[in-house]
Amino acid sequence: MSDVQDVLFRTLADPTRRAIFERLCREGETTVGGLTAQAGVSQPVVSKHLGVLKQAGLVRGRQDGRQTHYSAQLDALVPLVDWTREMAGFWENRFDALEVLLKRMDQ
Repeated sequence: MSDVQDVLFRTLADPTRRAIFERLCREGETTVGGLTAQAGVSQPVVSKHLGVLKQAGLVRGRQDGRQTHYSAQLDALVPLVDWTREMAGFWENRFDALEVLLKRMDQ
């Protein structure tokens, strides 16, 4: 597993960070205030989580006057999608081999 994948998994392992990221994916760009309103945690906590998400490349901030608008960076998930695809292929091959073995044992 690559360092990039490790960072992404660690970042998204936290349920609050994952919820913030999912919300940005579903609802689009918003401010810290907009995220705080439904996050169930304080504004400083949301800001801290956004910092971690930003460091991992999962979120981008855009300044508009005194406000920062945050958006999800879906391309950052490509290493996880690739890993998931690779693991799916691995397990499909293992199950195919198991099926062949079981058929041979039945004969």
